[in-house]
Amino acid sequence: MGQVIAVTSGKGGTGKTTLCAGIASCLAADGKRVLCIDADIGLRNLDISLGMADLAPISFADVIFGRCSLSEAAPHPDIPGLFLLTAPISEKPGRITPGGFSGLLQQVRQAFDFCLIDAPAGLGEGFWLAANEADSVLVVSTPDPASMRDAACAADALFLAGKHDVRLIVNRITPKLFRQMSLTVDDVMDNVGLPLLGIVPEDQNVVLSAAHNTALVLFSNQNAAVACLHIARRLCGRKVRLLRIR
Repeated sequence: MGQVIAVTSGKGGTGKTTLCAGIASCLAADGKRVLCIDADIGLRNLDISLGMADLAPISFADVIFGRCSLSEAAPHPDIPGLFLLTAPISEKPGRITPGGFSGLLQQVRQAFDFCLIDAPAGLGEGFWLAANEADSVLVVSTPDPASMRDAACAADALFLAGKHDVRLIVNRITPKLFRQMSLTVDDVMDNVGLPLLGIVPEDQNVVLSAAHNTALVLFSNQNAAVACLHIARRLCGRKVRLLRIR
């Protein structure tokens, strides 16, 4: 039975989509069968982070409504075992029901080792569509005060909803900024109120890989790409030290 993981954030701009793509790519490169689902209806970007912007993948709504089968999920052109269901460009409010999405994920658990859902930022309908049906939730935060506050709100909301397997990823870390703010990763954990899954440095390769329509882990073998690999290994139950950010 596969594992469904919702990748969320309290606010936009945390790099959630890039991390979702990077972690999924590393899981697939490790031999896992992985499905990415972009749950941001109307604002899909996961295909860009995966290096699949030139393809025409089917949407998760197409599978829910029987227009396509799950087996038609778009395979990554360069990473075997990695597949994508994109978000529909437009869908009438209420058409994507929790029951329909839950039914899709039951199929996914039978066909894949991991499914990573890129949830919309914020605590709206799309956030809950992904989080409520997931087996575990990752909350992505940057170390700035607004992001930490919104991540804490997301964490509180998830716990109130009965979600207990919730972990934190601190993204876009710059040591110089940490020093200027007199901040540590432990401080971020305390502010958000979640256990830590991983830390990821600020990395220009994230933008460059997207500009070249290439998955980050195929474009770079350092910094953010290495951090995604470490997080993927932890999700598989391995003990991996936190990345040392300089």
